[in-house]
Amino acid sequence: MKNIETWKRSSSRLTTRTLAQIGILSAVAFLLMTIEFPLWFLPGFYKLDLSEIPVLIGAFAMGPLAGAGIELVKVLLYFFLHGSSTFGVGDFASFLIGCCLAVPAALIYERKKTKKNALLGMAAGTLLMTVAGALANAYVLLPLYSAAFHMPMAELVAMGTKINPSITDLSSFVFLAVVPFNLLKGAVVSAFTFLLYKRVSPILHGRFF
Repeated sequence: MKNIETWKRSSSRLTTRTLAQIGILSAVAFLLMTIEFPLWFLPGFYKLDLSEIPVLIGAFAMGPLAGAGIELVKVLLYFFLHGSSTFGVGDFASFLIGCCLAVPAALIYERKKTKKNALLGMAAGTLLMTVAGALANAYVLLPLYSAAFHMPMAELVAMGTKINPSITDLSSFVFLAVVPFNLLKGAVVSAFTFLLYKRVSPILHGRFF
């Protein structure tokens, strides 16, 4: 009985610590989501943020479900505090795309926690996020932005054409703007995560909680 009670207390502390960590990392991710950087090869409505760094760190430390939870809370915070021009659909797409990066990375890293697997996981996540981002933009986000801002799709494409003359239609917009954007974001987020994780992981594994 004593062992059972000890296990219950330990499980309770673990759950409380995990929830606290998810909350803290979600708040950090939300704050990073509000800091955006314009990119020279994209129209102004595409901006880079680094909010996936806490998501990836949490996914590596606590598993893929925790990573998805951090992504969800981050997106919900942004939705309720900043609103949405796409009635939540774009935010849901953002959640799915973020999970496409973090979940595969965490699953591969969980198999064997080495630097090699971390890099392989982040590379796989970046590729999946890029594919998901391309599909989401082509079939969901860009049509929604077009409708929300009463802007014909041709005008959105023209914004890309001004930056890159090779962009002439929706397909070329996705392949020459959206795909490079997600590849760059995945690479930058992965690089920062790789540099920061070992410094943060002792805290997340309970040394200071």
